[in-house]
Formats: sequence, C-alpha cells, structure tokens
Amino acid sequence: MTVELATVVLTKNEERHIGDCLDSLAWADERVVFDAFSTDRTVEIARARGAQVMQHPFQNFSAQRDAALSAVEAEWLFFVDADERATPALAEEVRCVTGHQGAQVQVGWWVPRHNYMIGHRMRGGGWYPDHQLRLLRRCKARYDPTRPVHEVATLDGEAGYLEQVLIHYNYDSLAEFQRKMNQYTDFEARMLYDQSIQVRPWTYATMPLREFWRRFVRLGGYRDHVYGFLFGSLMAWYTFVTYRRLRVITKTEMKD
Repeated sequence: MTVELATVVLTKNEERHIGDCLDSLAWADERVVFDAFSTDRTVEIARARGAQVMQHPFQNFSAQRDAALSAVEAEWLFFVDADERATPALAEEVRCVTGHQGAQVQVGWWVPRHNYMIGHRMRGGGWYPDHQLRLLRRCKARYDPTRPVHEVATLDGEAGYLEQVLIHYNYDSLAEFQRKMNQYTDFEARMLYDQSIQVRPWTYATMPLREFWRRFVRLGGYRDHVYGFLFGSLMAWYTFVTYRRLRVITKTEMKD
C-alpha cells in the first residue's frame, strides 16, 4: 500500500545530525534514509529511530534525489537534508497542503529556510528566504540531470510556496564551510564546462567581485554585518576556485 507522505533524508556519514533530523520528522507517515553507503553510525542511528534505510551509490546530488523518487513509494515526498530540522508549524502546514489532493493544482511546494552560519541566523545575502523545492508529488516530479549540485526538480504542473520554515544548520565552522565548498566546486566547474562556459583572464577578478556585490549589496548581506561580509567574501572565493577548476577541466579535456 502506497503511503500518503514520506520524508526522505539523503545521507553520507551524517551520524552527527541524523538522529535529531529524524526526530523532527516523526509526524510523517514514513521516514526514509536514502544512504550513500555511510561508513559511520548513520545507518545504525536511523534504524534505531525507526526509519527505513535504503542504500544507493552516490553519483551526484541530482541523480541521488531522482533515484529516491523512483525507489520510495509514496504519493508525496518531502526531501529534508540531515542538517535540517522541520518545526511543528511546518509539519502542520505540510500535512495541510498534502491532505487536500483533489482540491489543489500544486504538484510541488517551495519551502523557506532559516540558515544558521556559525551560530548566526542569516537575514540577507540570499540566505533567507532561500526557498527550496522539496515537497513533491512523486509521479509529477523529476530532477534535471544537467544540475548535479544545487539541484532543482522539474514538475509536471504548478508549484506553491509554504510559509513555515525549515531550520538549516548550515555551517558550524569555517572548516566545515571549506570542506563542503571543495565538494561543490567540482560539480559546479563540471556543470559550467558542460555549458561551454569559457574562462578569460579577467574572469578570475570579475566573477568573484560580481558574486560579492550580489551577496553583500543586492541581496542585503550587509544586514548581517560581519557575518554578511564574511560569507559574501567566502562565496566570492568559492566562485574564484570554481572558475580555476573549470580552467583545469578545460585544459585536461583539450589534451584528451
């Protein structure tokens, strides 16, 4: 029998977060941990919390979510990351919008997030409302294979916007930021290469400066004061590294 609503958490070595995440999802009909063969206690903790565990090799974020769409048999899937928490208010809203299937046209819902960076809740810089398309009617959604990171689902229908937020404990330290960005830059650079984006000598200056201006000025990062400046600067550096890696990929592909 197909359940109405399943929450799905993608994991790879998330023993620090998975227990609290699953506790915040106890209201769902089913909780699924879609694991990329963790080597820590992630699977053990998930099963102890009563979650169903499925394991699938990780290729990229888009492919992993698409695999979960195919594997989890539920009318609605609510994707939540291990470092996110669903509030009781969000749980009630999700239950409400998925419980009126005959009366609504939406087949997906964007969810706003509060992002906590080194203990600070960000208010600008694109970190709020930071809508994520996470609540999906399974048979009406698929993920774009051309976006291996920062993935977005494609819907056969309309999407709405929820009001209640997910809590996202984004980065506890600068070391964690650097570790995650090192992973993301590889995917981002490959995506730019596939789009035939070329690196010019001035790209290394113009694109990071553009990113800092976008984060700190246009998206109101200044409202977070020193945190806004810090993470605007770090995202500018992340942009520089991405284009530097794009240049390496381009040179390597040309040799081959």
